[in-house]
Parts: sequence; C-alpha cells; structure tokens
Amino acid sequence: MAKKEEYKITESAAELEEHLRDMLFIRHFEEKCNRVYREGKAGGYMHVYIGMEALAVGWMKAIRKGEDYVITAYRDHAHALLLGTPPEAVLGEIMGRKIGTAGGKGGSMHIYDPKNGFYGGWGIVGGHIPLGAGLAFAARYRGEDKVCLNFMGDGASNQGVVFETLNMASLTDLPCVFIIENNEFAMGTRLEYHAADKELWKRGLPFDIRSERIDGMDVIDMKRKATEIVEWCRKEQRPAWIEIMTYRYSGHGAADNDRQLYRTKEEEDLAWQRDPIARLKMQMIGLGYMTEEKYEAIEEELIEEVERIYEICDASPFPEPDEVYDNIYSDMKPEAGH
Repeated sequence: MAKKEEYKITESAAELEEHLRDMLFIRHFEEKCNRVYREGKAGGYMHVYIGMEALAVGWMKAIRKGEDYVITAYRDHAHALLLGTPPEAVLGEIMGRKIGTAGGKGGSMHIYDPKNGFYGGWGIVGGHIPLGAGLAFAARYRGEDKVCLNFMGDGASNQGVVFETLNMASLTDLPCVFIIENNEFAMGTRLEYHAADKELWKRGLPFDIRSERIDGMDVIDMKRKATEIVEWCRKEQRPAWIEIMTYRYSGHGAADNDRQLYRTKEEEDLAWQRDPIARLKMQMIGLGYMTEEKYEAIEEELIEEVERIYEICDASPFPEPDEVYDNIYSDMKPEAGH
C-alpha cells in the first residue's frame, strides 16, 4: 500500500481542497444521517460511509460523471452525492420524504439517480454485481465509450454470482471495474472468518482479469490509481478486479451498537490514526495549502450546509398513502421490432 512519503504531491492547492471538502461533507452528512436515524426520522436500514470517504472521492473523480455507470450495494449515500445527486434528494429519500430520489419510498439502501449515472443502491448482498456487468455489456454492445464502476463489500465478494459474473466479464471483454470496498468486517464478521484467502484481490486472476490491491485511506493515491485503472479499462475494453483496503469507523448499520463484539477498542483507535481526512489535512498543512483556522472555517461551513439540507428535508411532506401504487409498472412501450 502506498504511504504518503512514496509519492510527490503535484496536485494543486485547489484540487486538494476540493478533495478535502468532499470528504468532510460526506463525513458530516453521514453523521447527520446517524442522528436522524436514532431520532426515529429514518426508517428501515441505513449504512453510513464514515471512514471510507477517500475511496468514493477517488473513484468518482476518476470517471466521466453523467456518462459512465456506477452501481453499488446499500452503503450508497456517498456515491450519489459525489455524482451530483442533490443532497436534499438523498437525505429526503433517507427520511422517507417526497423530495427523495424515489419519492421517499426506497429509503437509504435504494438511492437511485440514472440521470447522473447512478444505478443504485441495492439491498441484496452481491445481487447487483451482474447488473453492473449488464451495464458494461450494454455500453460495449452499443459501441459507447463508457466504463462501469461496480462496487461491493468484502462480504459480498464471497457470493457465487460474483464468480459467475467475473467469468462472463472476462469472456465477453466488458469495460467493468469490480471494486471491493474491504472495510474488514463484512456485516459483523472479521475477514479471516469469512474468507479462506484474505487476499481478496487474487480472485480475479483465475479469470485472466487485471487484479490489484490499493490503500483506500489515501485520497491522493486513490484518485491517481483509480484514474489510471478507469482509463485502462476504457481503452482496453477489459474488466479489472480491485480490492480497496479501507476501514468502517461506524458499525455495519446505524442500529449496530455492538461492534465491539467483532473488533477491539484498540483496533479502532489504531484505525483512527489512518483517518483519510486527517491525513489529507496534515499533508496540506505541510505544503502550506491549509491552516488550522482555514480548516475549522471550512468544517463549520459544511456543518451549516448539512443542517440547512436537513431542515429542508424535515419540512418536506411525506408521500401520500395512495402513492404506494405509483411507478410499480413501467408505462414504456417496446420499440418496433423489439
């Protein structure tokens, strides 16, 4: 894994500040989501991205937003926000309000915004992996210059459908990047207890797929490597299988208050030393691009922005009861000859 001293920072102050703002916004947005859930203003399940911000920021900045495809599982807020989905629509969906991406009927696990290239938000573990391959297949079939980012957790990487999809992706030369967000604990099981081989990156090798492991706690390195992999995939029209080593500071879901059952307080404290936000902040201070005062001002601004978004959502109406029947069936008619 790359350490900060292994590369020279050539990114501009403006670019680094954008990375920092994006990660800080996600962090405070997700913390607000946790509070909303515990106040009883969000139903169903909810899974936040706290600690994993550098991963999503790096990959979302490596693609052509609105053109390339992105699909993920139920830890999906950060991806949508970074792709341009209005934050009011994301939080509104989490809170079950009409302004949500699915009119408040999908909830946290089903954020969906195809206009911005985001195809979910799926609640079945590993179930969306062939759907992502399908998006890549469609792009190749239509001759489009598109790539699909297909995210999954370390637990989902054990699903049989994943291996079937890898086989088909290699056979049919799909421009699809399969990305394992390895936060080490799946739902609540340590990696060594659910994976016979802990080096998940190797699983693409038997299918003749480019396979790598990357440090997901370093946003600069993450963005650089993601950009190279995406462009390779686009040019070669071949899949890639990438394991990202990250860490989930929160529990699996918002209701998971017993994470000490599968990890120790000492482990958590050690992981906080790798916090991607603190890491970038110190790099920028070292370069003279940031001061403590400026950082505090940015953080205060973003906290106020998240609060503004929350107030809009909290004041927004719920869907009407009879809207439960809306948008169940498509009214699209097949084109002639299809």
